[in-house]
Amino acid sequence: MSDDFYKKILDNNKKWVEDQLAIDQDYFKDLSKGQQPPLLWIGCSDSRVPANEIIGAKPGEVFVHRNIANMVIHSDMNMLSVLDYAVNVLKVKHVIVCGHYGCGGVLASMGNQSIGLIDNWIRHIKDVYRLHEDYLNSIEDHEERFNKFVEINVQEQVFDLAKTSIVQGAWRNGQNLTLHGWVYGLNSGYVTDLDVNLTSNADLDEVYRLKF
Repeated sequence: MSDDFYKKILDNNKKWVEDQLAIDQDYFKDLSKGQQPPLLWIGCSDSRVPANEIIGAKPGEVFVHRNIANMVIHSDMNMLSVLDYAVNVLKVKHVIVCGHYGCGGVLASMGNQSIGLIDNWIRHIKDVYRLHEDYLNSIEDHEERFNKFVEINVQEQVFDLAKTSIVQGAWRNGQNLTLHGWVYGLNSGYVTDLDVNLTSNADLDEVYRLKF
């Protein structure tokens, strides 16, 4: 990070504060009172996929967890802690797992090149590929196969999300909670709803019956 860039982002912060206060003098005072976001966003760490901006949300409207390739891994205490707080304390009504076309983590999992420590994380994505290996390998065009794998990975993360004890407990208690799967297009800005919208175990069973 260059000195000029570092100074620029500090200056940008000052300007942003001034701009917000010019619109609403109580902007930060109101934000400091607490948060009640209706949505938890589980997305990719990719710098080109900013959760709030994509959906035009304001600060305080989206609770966010991000990791490489938007994975929902049952041993990931960071993700589980965020999910638990969002569902059981903030009482979010929606959880969106949002992947994106051109995802580097998904692409890396399709090959055998060692990248470093991230290899251990990518192992989980490779497991998803193995579940759908026959179908994915039947797609001859590499770009089409890549895009389809991005979509399948999101779907599988939504299914894994539905199976967590946190979501299961919320549904069992009658909590209003819907899970969604999206893919964001870096080259278009639009999101694609993968039509994986789960509100109960009955929905999960129906999706498995129809798709698999």
